[in-house]
This record gives sequence, structure tokens and C-alpha cells, in this order.
Amino acid sequence: MNKILAALISGLFAAGAFAASHAGAPMAAPAAAPAAAAAPAKSEAKPAMAKEAKPTMTKEEKAAAKAAKKEKAAAAKKAKMEAAAAKK
Repeated sequence: MNKILAALISGLFAAGAFAASHAGAPMAAPAAAPAAAAAPAKSEAKPAMAKEAKPTMTKEEKAAAKAAKKEKAAAAKKAKMEAAAAKK
């Protein structure tokens, strides 16, 4: 019984080790790495990106965008209804 239990537990550890080493799994930080090395120094930090001026939309452009959105939603609804009718 002890051998069976030991085999099951070792299997769980082996499966965990395999999953941790899998390419799709996120990599854990090495235990020996100091915490200070993980965070970049302030001088190495990315420079703040300059905020670009966001172009403003005119009233006509806003109305056109809203109308296009409504048309797209209506077309999607119509396609959904036609697909449901085709299933019947």
C-alpha cells in the first residue's frame, strides 16, 4: 500500500514538473535572483511617451459613425434571423 501511495505522489510531482517546464507555461523567476534585479532601475525605465493630440470628430463625422454602427447592427440582426429561419 505504501508503494502504491508513493508511486501516486511521485507521479503528481512529475506531472507538475512537466507542466511547469512546458513551453506554454509561464516561467517562474529563479529563486536565487535578488528582488532588486527583477525591477529595472529608474534610469533604465522606459521614457514616458508624449501624448499625441487626439483628432476630434466633427458633429457630421460622429453622426455618420453612429449611423454606420446602427446599419451594421441591423445587418447582423437580419443575418441572425435569416440563419434561424433557415434552420427551421
